[in-house]
Amino acid sequence: MDSQERSSEEAEGAKERGLVYVWKAGSCSVTPERLPGLSGKTVLQAALGIHHGLLLTEGGEVYSFGKLPWRSGPEECVNSPILENTLLGHRIITVAAGSFHNGAVTESGVVYMWGDNSAGQCAVANQPCVPEPQLVSICDSETSPLLSVRILQLACGEEHTLALSLSREIWAWGSGCQLGLITTTFPVTKPQKVEHLAGRVVLQIACGAYHSLALVQCLPVQEMKPIPERCNHCSQPLITMMDKEDHVIISDSHCCPLGVALSDNQPENHVFCPSSDTPEGKSVTAGQSEDCQKPLVEQHRLVGLESDGPSGLSSSDGREDSGISSLGNTLFSDKKEVKEYLIGLSDNSLNESLNKIQPMEQLAACIPGPPGSSTSTLNSLVASCASAVGVRVAATYEAGALSLKKVMNFYGTSSSEAGSQSGSRSPGPEALKDSREEQVRLESMQGKKSSSLVDIREEESEGGSRRLSLPGLLSQVSPRLLRKVGRAKMRTVALTPTYSGEADALLPSLRTEVWSWGKGKEGQLGHGDVLPRLQPLCVKSLDGKEVIHLSAGGHHSLALTAKSQVYSWGSNISGQLGHLNTPTTVPRLAKVCGDGIWTTAAGLDYSLFLADEKDFQPGLYYCGQETSTESNLNENSCTKSPVLLVACSKIGYISNVIAGGDNCLALVDKNLMGYIASLHELAATERRFYFKLSEIKSQVLRPLLGLDNLGNANTIQLLQEMASRFSKLCYLIGQHGASLSSFLHGVKEARSLAILKHSSLFLDSYTEYCTSVTNFLVMGGFTVLAKPAIDFLSKNQELLQKLSEKNEENLQLVEVLNALFFMPFGRLHSYARTLLKLATCFEVASPEYQKLQDSSSCYESLAVHLSRKMKEAEYTLGFWKTFPGKMTDSLRKPERRLICESSNRGLSLQHAGRFSVNWFILFNDALVHAQFSTHHIFPLSTLWVEALSEEAGNVNGLKITTPEEQFVLVSSTPQEKTKWLRAISQAVDQALRGTSDMILYGAGGNVPRQEPPISRSAKYTFYKDPRFKDAVYDGRWLSGKPHGRGILKWADGRMYSGTFRTGLEDGYGEYRVPNKALNKEDHYVGYWKEGKMCGHGVYSYATGEVYEGCFQDNMRHGHGLLRSGKLTSSSPSMFIGQWIMDKKSGYGVFDDITRGEKYMGMWQDDLCQGNGVVVTQFGLYYEGAFSTNKMMGTGILLSEDDTWGSGIKITGTYFKPSLYENEKDKPKALRKLGILAVSPDEKWKAVFEECWNQLGCESPGQGDRWKAWDNIAVALTTNRRQHKDSPELLTRSHTQTLESLEFIPQHIGAFTLEKYENIKKYLIKACDTPLHPLGKLVETLVAVYRMTYVGVGANRRLLQEAVREIKSYLKRIFQLVRFLFPDLPEEGSTIPFLATEPKGRRSFCSAKCDSRSESPEPGYVVTSFGLLLPVLLPRLYPPLFMLYALDNEREEDIYWECVLRLNKQTDLALLSFLGVQVSSNTKDACFASAVECLQQISTTFTPADKLKVIQQTFEEISQSVLETLQEDFLWSMDDLFPVFLYVVLRARIRNLGSEVHLIEDLMDPYLQHGEQGIMFTTLKACYYQIQHEKLT
Repeated sequence: MDSQERSSEEAEGAKERGLVYVWKAGSCSVTPERLPGLSGKTVLQAALGIHHGLLLTEGGEVYSFGKLPWRSGPEECVNSPILENTLLGHRIITVAAGSFHNGAVTESGVVYMWGDNSAGQCAVANQPCVPEPQLVSICDSETSPLLSVRILQLACGEEHTLALSLSREIWAWGSGCQLGLITTTFPVTKPQKVEHLAGRVVLQIACGAYHSLALVQCLPVQEMKPIPERCNHCSQPLITMMDKEDHVIISDSHCCPLGVALSDNQPENHVFCPSSDTPEGKSVTAGQSEDCQKPLVEQHRLVGLESDGPSGLSSSDGREDSGISSLGNTLFSDKKEVKEYLIGLSDNSLNESLNKIQPMEQLAACIPGPPGSSTSTLNSLVASCASAVGVRVAATYEAGALSLKKVMNFYGTSSSEAGSQSGSRSPGPEALKDSREEQVRLESMQGKKSSSLVDIREEESEGGSRRLSLPGLLSQVSPRLLRKVGRAKMRTVALTPTYSGEADALLPSLRTEVWSWGKGKEGQLGHGDVLPRLQPLCVKSLDGKEVIHLSAGGHHSLALTAKSQVYSWGSNISGQLGHLNTPTTVPRLAKVCGDGIWTTAAGLDYSLFLADEKDFQPGLYYCGQETSTESNLNENSCTKSPVLLVACSKIGYISNVIAGGDNCLALVDKNLMGYIASLHELAATERRFYFKLSEIKSQVLRPLLGLDNLGNANTIQLLQEMASRFSKLCYLIGQHGASLSSFLHGVKEARSLAILKHSSLFLDSYTEYCTSVTNFLVMGGFTVLAKPAIDFLSKNQELLQKLSEKNEENLQLVEVLNALFFMPFGRLHSYARTLLKLATCFEVASPEYQKLQDSSSCYESLAVHLSRKMKEAEYTLGFWKTFPGKMTDSLRKPERRLICESSNRGLSLQHAGRFSVNWFILFNDALVHAQFSTHHIFPLSTLWVEALSEEAGNVNGLKITTPEEQFVLVSSTPQEKTKWLRAISQAVDQALRGTSDMILYGAGGNVPRQEPPISRSAKYTFYKDPRFKDAVYDGRWLSGKPHGRGILKWADGRMYSGTFRTGLEDGYGEYRVPNKALNKEDHYVGYWKEGKMCGHGVYSYATGEVYEGCFQDNMRHGHGLLRSGKLTSSSPSMFIGQWIMDKKSGYGVFDDITRGEKYMGMWQDDLCQGNGVVVTQFGLYYEGAFSTNKMMGTGILLSEDDTWGSGIKITGTYFKPSLYENEKDKPKALRKLGILAVSPDEKWKAVFEECWNQLGCESPGQGDRWKAWDNIAVALTTNRRQHKDSPELLTRSHTQTLESLEFIPQHIGAFTLEKYENIKKYLIKACDTPLHPLGKLVETLVAVYRMTYVGVGANRRLLQEAVREIKSYLKRIFQLVRFLFPDLPEEGSTIPFLATEPKGRRSFCSAKCDSRSESPEPGYVVTSFGLLLPVLLPRLYPPLFMLYALDNEREEDIYWECVLRLNKQTDLALLSFLGVQVSSNTKDACFASAVECLQQISTTFTPADKLKVIQQTFEEISQSVLETLQEDFLWSMDDLFPVFLYVVLRARIRNLGSEVHLIEDLMDPYLQHGEQGIMFTTLKACYYQIQHEKLT
């Protein structure tokens, strides 16, 4: 490299990439020449035909060079590339060249074709050649409307073209059977879908001259289906038998000569799964799968790793012959024979039409099965059995053979996640990446679900081993052989390869199959014959080989695997297969000397391999035709094995090679600043690493898993977990290697490296593997494993030393195993190192530098973290070895790690006896206190530690607090104390965070807090606390006691969920107690105090009773409502009233729904005791004294109609009211009802007491006002907080009300009307929400009032009682309000008006001046009625008004009759009838507005509002009179009354009597003599007048 080049900057450095070198094919001593005329353009991709080539540059432009006969103009050889102008402006992403035609794909997935079109290969009809690129339209006819198909990749052959679409389907056009289409008319110029692979995920396509290859993702393994006897395509038997002299071979590798017929399923489902249901449906791999054929292949998993020479066991067509010795102790004498034998067996194709169809949604990946071919195993097994027993196998055993085969297959496969889809290996459009990444989320979920399939398969495989028998035949076989076959069970369970669905969607999939079709004359299809195939057929022997790339040459094919090996098959005339084995009709390993092949190219009759060399610079190997130049005779020889092209190593780092007809081409990068070299190093080391992991997996892990006595079930489970995590990591590394290879072919942008982009995949896989491997180590797994594996070790000493890279003599097996399984972690350091190297190639300020730097430190810190984990595990293992055995078993857990222990006597228990032994061991999850034979475990999540202060004489003391113990540990020295304090604090902190396995990547590990939180969440099971014994608590803690929200579950099924305070239930909570007898549960929701129900709550009993009210000390105490039974049940009843110590005591209302009775009176100890009233649904009314539920003493009994009905029996003295002639003689007690009832002020005392208590007062009016306001604020806030958890309970207006209640009305200075209004507003809001104590009070009063006076209680005799009750409420609430607002004047005093308001106004009635002038000073009178009725009455109105209506029923009926009669008259007639002087111009519809106004009396609630309506009516009347008379007019009462009577009649108010009585009873006393009072009297007079009106 020149010095100028070297000094060029990073920007220039881009020009040193993608350089094109070309040389003539056919010679090993070549000098690659730089292609002229590209003037520093970076070439991303190239393609070669027989005599021409195409180049794709970074800008998406396409250049052609070589012989271009289709171009117009003289046909000549173009040496320097010419730009294809037609394609300018379309950003091309990939190009392809056939023998004589070309194709290009644009960024939007559109295809252009040009060149020779003699066979329709350019998809243009009737045109022998296409000179300029022409657009090819590819439409899916199955969709409507027709959608154009987006293409990702093209491949061109001699006479055909294939295209791979974004939906992973193949489209074909051109001529020949290599199209794979169901047609015989060629050429096909309209692209058609290859139906045979529709629905499968095709990853890559390749075209040879006359054959096609496709790399397809495996499907998931399906259950076995019954297998047909004959091929349903060519009707030959599927099972053949060959009779040899001494034994019989049953073979089922029938290969259909006609290729594959499509089955007759629906067209959209033509999906064939080769790996699922065929008799040998499994995928074969050395590195990735279960090995079920232990009997045959004891420890030699060397399938195709390095076979030498042709196999002596195979006959010419690649099927196995009879080279099987009869069964002795072992089947084979040495490894080499096994290897050759296995290599010989590689071809077993089977007719695909057996396969079951799979719908498209199930696109998924299949999991490789056992290495080696199970066909051969079966055959040899049966054959050997037969020869050993000396029995001829008759055809009847076919079925048996198949069942054995199925079982073995069953073992070989493993279930997998559905839906994986992998991306292309060509640099496809970005859209593709998005679609893949979108799937990741779904798949990673599935991946997690199915990563541990162990248990399920354990059962299945046991079932399998029972079915493992051939009827009659194997019964005579040695038991040892059967045991060997059966032992497959253990192994298949253990090493299920687990794939993460997430990784499969982000990185290239390794679960692939190779399908081929077209002409097979040279064996280039790989099916073991030379027949053509019209439709794709799976190359069986490559199943499970993890093929990641295919190349097709003129008449041969190459498949590159993830383990950097190449399988080749087809024509080998020039030695182009890279090996000399025959037959070449099946894939064989090519022998390349390099370290690992990562790119292949297949030309017309030669192959190129790009392999890693020692210094990571790729070496190019050539095999094929060799033209010797010495003699002039031009004799052609061919290479014996691939030859390194030395000249090519000098041109730089080759990133890709392309093979064509005459020429070879290499794309080369110069290594500026070491960037390219670092990338190659990363890729090469990753591929080697994968090879190594695969080796460990197949040659160490799998045989180990197959051994007997691997310890107890626990160890086996840990081993399985480790094995599956190992195989998951191994798979990920394989995928990463493959993705790095394709990365090197592309643009090589650092930011798209997988270890940067998907770093979490790698970090997680390593962390998971570390967890399982350290858990296995801690449980002494390697030591246990070493015993049964001694035998295995002695046989494979060299292999183990080579893999573990340890060369010392007499190594311990345990150490070897340790080294092997801990080896992967070293890789993290090399990731970090390489990323750092890459970072140095960028400017420090660039985002790339930052990203690389960060990722590097992520990997480095993970490496450090994991090595710390391993050290901890080893330290713990060492501890267990020295620990006394009995305790070990109970304390040893896989996740448990030792932190420190007090065997050095550094820590002792305070006040311990002289001879007691106390040993303290701190683990990462518990502190263990061990004594002679016992030990106690204190979980760290509920352990608090604090250092004791020195002055109390507690030198070096640590106080340990746990939920049920407290003890002091004394350490020997201050240093020891500090050490333990720090260790315990950190361990507790770690245990609480629960992140011991995860670190914050890149945060340089986690920085431990010194002090763990004193308040925390944890789960704990009590073991000795008498109340909580065996109960489990899960929730918040504070210093050793449950504190905050939590759930406590007792062993007997009781459960409390709610808040705790210092270890006891306190606050709001829910409690359930199962009732065994009734099989239901008691359920309490409400408040608690110090572990007992206290405060308001709802208790639903299992019996169906529900109590809602106050509790104290777990008992019903205070005001409460008890509902018994549903309405339909046997004895429904309700009690609402006062309770004392779980008994009804005090005033209460009991509604016996069944008997239709209601008792309202005093109670004591659940019995009626004292005064009371009883009403029944039949109208009986009794008031008087009760004693123990019976009426006793004086009382009054009335029936509905004041008569004695029949059937009333009375014992004792009674008076009938008619005994007295007149009222005066009547005993006083009987004159007025309600005297013997409970006085109103005695009622509902408990309700008011509760409210006073809530305000913090012992008794009504006694207490501190400011404390009361504080209590209100607390109640509102706690209730709001409680409702915050369930916002649906609070509407928006409710929330606003609560917010406005948080402001207390201020009262400074004189009390004004404005302040009065503010208090009124506050009260209205407070009573609107039950969260406010006043609101709660009003709500309760409304409930009890309705309970009392609705239903049976709607008895007219209760009216006065009901009115008195309301007045009592008003009085008592007013007392509360005055306590909260002390400057509110007392009942009946006035608030002066402000001077601005008019002092007196003209009175309405001429008789009097303003009514207020009588009062000493005009102003607003404060009364409880005026202040509180607006709040209370609307809520109590319905039951109250109902009582009025019942009481006035008879009067109102008479009144109504009159109203209806009088209303039949016209207005004028009625007016004159009533004696109103009607002036001449009075119109009809007189006083309509006044009538309308009066009707509103029914829509108001409070007497004050009703009086306002009456006043307004009077004003309306005078208004209309003034309008008529147009002069000032003064009414006299005589004039006014008839007019008003007219208005009342016309208003037709139905319950006028009730309205009148309600106003009378509840109006403000001071209004009676005022203006409104006079108007009301007028209305009342009208009402009576109408009743007694004599109508003529």
